[in-house]
Amino acid sequence: MTAAAEGSPARRMTRARRNALLQSEPVQGFALISPTFLYALILLVLPILVVIAHSFWTQNYLTIDRTFTLENYRIALTEPIYRDLLWRSLYISLMVSFFTVVLAYPIAYFISFHGGRHKSLWLFLITIPFWTSYLLRVMSWKVILGYNGVLNSGLMGLGIIDEPSTALLYNSTAVIITLTHAWAAFAILPIFVSLEKVDRTLVEAAKDLGDGPLRSFLRVTLPLSVPGIISAALIVMIPTVGDYVTPKLVGGKDGVMIANAIQAQFGKASNWPLGAALSVTTMLIVTLIAGTMVLIIRAAQRLAR
Repeated sequence: MTAAAEGSPARRMTRARRNALLQSEPVQGFALISPTFLYALILLVLPILVVIAHSFWTQNYLTIDRTFTLENYRIALTEPIYRDLLWRSLYISLMVSFFTVVLAYPIAYFISFHGGRHKSLWLFLITIPFWTSYLLRVMSWKVILGYNGVLNSGLMGLGIIDEPSTALLYNSTAVIITLTHAWAAFAILPIFVSLEKVDRTLVEAAKDLGDGPLRSFLRVTLPLSVPGIISAALIVMIPTVGDYVTPKLVGGKDGVMIANAIQAQFGKASNWPLGAALSVTTMLIVTLIAGTMVLIIRAAQRLAR
């Protein structure tokens, strides 16, 4: 009965239709679609669906006040909590810039004046810490500065302290230390480039005229490397003002910065206008400080000429 059914005209017709469908141009064309094309199509369609879902959610569950107001900027500038966080962020970024330049300048000077034919190797070694994730480097400092961390254990082993100190972690100092290490290489490179442009004959002339190493450095090398110092300070200061990860992990309640407040407004508080106002205010203040530093340096260079 089964053989008869398989050989029936209706079954043969169904099989023929199926073969014809599989061999048709639309089906063959669909079979030739590559997985890459399908992946790209998904990436194209997915954002559109997200926008549609967001619009639906906004229209049905949220009420947006589109009235023009500067109230959020007033809150960002006058509320004590945001004002204190902004000043703390500026203080931390300036301190990080200062310590980073102080630590980076001797290294850049050594590579430039005493590196010889191994300058490329020294610069390569400087980039090794960046082979690891920024998050891992921050976490390593959390281990070093922790209550039972490397630093406390070492100090107790040397007899300097009797019990682990709690002042090393979860404060502004821990944030400054971690950021200084994280951005050191970014300060070394522009200072090195500036020192490489210093004319060595000027240094030799200063020595021939009786200047010692320190005096020739202060009168020749240091003034000529000021552009690199300013570049390094700005490269470090601008991103550290808005750093979020480091104060989140090692800052604690005493090391919270303005970026953490901005994240809270865009996250749990769902107050996007205030978060945007805080972001714009921080950006404008940093721009003002950076522009002032550049103008001061240009004025000093004109006076030096």
